[in-house]
Amino acid sequence: MSLPSPSAAPLAATPQSVPAPGPAPATPFPPASAREHGPADTVREHGPANGVWEHGPADVVPEHAPATMVRRYTPAAAAQPYDPRAYAPAAPVPGFPGPAAPLFLPVVDLDTGGAVAIEVIAEGASSGAPGVAGTVNGVLAAAREEALLPLVLPISAAAVAGGSAGLAPLHEAMRMCNRRPREVILVIEGDHAPVERTALLSGIDGLRAVGYLIAFGGIGTAALPLDLLADASPYVIALSAELVARGPRDPRRGALAESLVRLARGIGAHVLAPGVRDEAQLAAVRGWGIRLAQGPLLAPSDWRPSHGYNRVHVPLPVPEAAAVNAALGPRVQEFLLPAVTLPAGSTAEEVVAVLSAEPSITSVILVDEYQRPQGSIDRSRFLLFMAGAYGHALHAKKPAGRLADPAKIVAKTTPVIAAMQVAGRDNARVYDDLVVVDEVGRCMGVVRVGDLLRHAADLQSQPSR
Repeated sequence: MSLPSPSAAPLAATPQSVPAPGPAPATPFPPASAREHGPADTVREHGPANGVWEHGPADVVPEHAPATMVRRYTPAAAAQPYDPRAYAPAAPVPGFPGPAAPLFLPVVDLDTGGAVAIEVIAEGASSGAPGVAGTVNGVLAAAREEALLPLVLPISAAAVAGGSAGLAPLHEAMRMCNRRPREVILVIEGDHAPVERTALLSGIDGLRAVGYLIAFGGIGTAALPLDLLADASPYVIALSAELVARGPRDPRRGALAESLVRLARGIGAHVLAPGVRDEAQLAAVRGWGIRLAQGPLLAPSDWRPSHGYNRVHVPLPVPEAAAVNAALGPRVQEFLLPAVTLPAGSTAEEVVAVLSAEPSITSVILVDEYQRPQGSIDRSRFLLFMAGAYGHALHAKKPAGRLADPAKIVAKTTPVIAAMQVAGRDNARVYDDLVVVDEVGRCMGVVRVGDLLRHAADLQSQPSR
């Protein structure tokens, strides 16, 4: 369906009417007023009595508002500004089908059941469309629904590679809707083969510099080189809905999904599983290690942000898996303590200052710019080394990473028994703090082995009570 385009006539040649006094419209985008244009050098205005006044090409065009008879003057050579109504769906015409209503698909956190974002699919959101009409319509539809959650909007690869000139309507729509770019995830879709790789990466860098979050859609079935994901470093990777549908009953496609999840973790991206329709697919998505999902199983097709329901029903995992996890104890996340972190390039003198300021600190975790652990410094060993002969003189001004040990990393969903097995792999460092990370490898905190030992002792003593 073609979208109405902005009028080619200059702004001065368009008579405008002053709205009658009354309440403001319900949406920030009032409907376009009726206009009639004559030839390029003639402007016709209709008065209250159906009279017609004609003005020739002059430097100043007078305009009359019939409601209040206010005379205004507009320069004839003024530039035409961006009109968001040109990208909004047209009003339905009697006898003809109207524009398709936008779809609002909540992105659900499977751990909490809460909607963390909203994907908006509006008219013109086609993977083959080279422009940004569908993306702009999504922004306007979210504004009409007063959606406050972050938005997930599709955008074609051709539009991103085209540069900032073609993206100007999107930026203007964001400004008029009071939306900040960091609240919007742009999902790049469409055929990447005809798009020049350098132009696409340059367009992604430009969007990321403005503040937008970048995602790639259709991963698993789209013709997208995987090394492009590593170069683009997206914030989210959305799997193909076909891959999610066939993965539970096809082991080969299930292995493909698991490999894509591992790739996403390696490049620091979240993974989204769309189109979840039944509990078998949901169980497979959980088994792949995916936390974000959307689909008919989680929310009906008529779900709207204006309904006020930001939590959905998520089916519980199968009881068999819950019984196995119960035998291994609770997750280490229940014993999480705040971690003391320093940049990976910090000096040994800075670590000494941190340890000296607070005696209760048992370890310092060195992290990179993405908060991923790069090394672990145990308090006792580090201070003994620095207090030794020439220790402070030799290492105080040098990077502390030279004296750090590899961090013992466990996921936040690791059971207590499995975490204790990780702690016991190195006999010389059995009591070092374990570093707990999230889905993308960022440090969430530390767990002390002593706390795990006390809980394991309580588990063993329960049957004898």
